[in-house]
Amino acid sequence: MMNGGPRYVSPAPNGGFVVSEECGDVKVFMSSRKLLCSLSSKYGHRFGNPAGVCVDVDGSILVADEQRRTVHLFPEHGAPVCLVSAGLRRPAGVACSSFGHLFVADAGENCVKVFNGLQENGKIKVTHSMLHS
Repeated sequence: MMNGGPRYVSPAPNGGFVVSEECGDVKVFMSSRKLLCSLSSKYGHRFGNPAGVCVDVDGSILVADEQRRTVHLFPEHGAPVCLVSAGLRRPAGVACSSFGHLFVADAGENCVKVFNGLQENGKIKVTHSMLHS
């Protein structure tokens, strides 16, 4: 069951989908619409207020956390990785491209931030920001 109700949803490559919950968790569903897992249970991760979710070409799940002001990547195998931990005021939506770009809608700054490529420290660097009109 959902804690505070569904917020954001993203399709997954396997025909399933991912749903973030208000002040709760992120749930992964199979194509049969049955619950596969919750990310907090699978990874032992505590979310503040998960918002935007997306799934990259490798099947990893990316989650924007409004309260913690972060974006985490949850690979199918292995530990979660914090991709962005600075420079976000209220990350709401996320999307990723097959070219390695990460787009974060920052509602706190009224803009979309574009991130590109991992640095040696495992973080993503900002390449530029675009303001919404």
